[in-house]
Amino acid sequence: MKLRAKHTTTYLYNEPVSICHTDVRLAPRELHNQHVLEHHLTVHPRPERMFGRTDYFGNGVTYFSLHEPHQTLTITADCLVEKDDTVLLEPGLTPPWEEACGDSWGTAKFQSLNGYEYIFESPRIIRGRAFADYAMPSFTPNRPVLEAAVDLCHRIYSEFHYDRDATTVATSVAEVIETRRGVCQDFAHFAIACLRSLGLAARYVSGYVKTSAELTGGEASHAWLAVFCPGFGWFDLDPTNDQLVNGDHITLAYGRDYSDVAPVKGVALGGGEQVVNVSVAVS
Repeated sequence: MKLRAKHTTTYLYNEPVSICHTDVRLAPRELHNQHVLEHHLTVHPRPERMFGRTDYFGNGVTYFSLHEPHQTLTITADCLVEKDDTVLLEPGLTPPWEEACGDSWGTAKFQSLNGYEYIFESPRIIRGRAFADYAMPSFTPNRPVLEAAVDLCHRIYSEFHYDRDATTVATSVAEVIETRRGVCQDFAHFAIACLRSLGLAARYVSGYVKTSAELTGGEASHAWLAVFCPGFGWFDLDPTNDQLVNGDHITLAYGRDYSDVAPVKGVALGGGEQVVNVSVAVS
């Protein structure tokens, strides 16, 4: 299957911005089941300087700077990817979740070392008893790790309410467990907090999901999580849509939490108040 995505972010300022420096993470990743056929990034006004790099997590980053006064900034990313038809592993075939915890890995191979850094707290995700307690009904003794993680995501899908007005990008996981409301970013952060609180490695994934009536999150950037199992690798799960990630998703970037993979991040001098409009279409 081929998926095309168009992502437009527009900043409207009530006063001129004289200088801005911006990083964007809007390029799809090349993965074993995702192949990038096209990617184009357009910025208006045209930047004075623009170049690409790869960050610590292997995500593609484009940096640009503007040194002319402007009151509107528009960033448009177009991509075309091809998704392989992959057979998803039966969750019950994965090892018991206790064996997937970081403290049971022993002398780690490189693959395990790659997952180990995702066990700890990160800027937007804490570990704690409340998150472990929420996860425990899914993580009964010796239950296969992927089966348990799928059940955890199903419970989040069933017990939390998708509400675009309930949270902001700065909302903490402690607030989410109290209100049980939020969007895909919040549900991914909360699930990761639950998994890490049990000693499991979990990372945050940003991307898109196909625009359709059956899927939530297709009108904006989407987010989900991946849990690590030594010997098997990473399994991506989408708690917002209660499913293992499949051919309907495009992966852009991954890291410890949203702070590592924000689609657009930067600083601007001037501008006053601003309005940000974001539109995404995936077909």
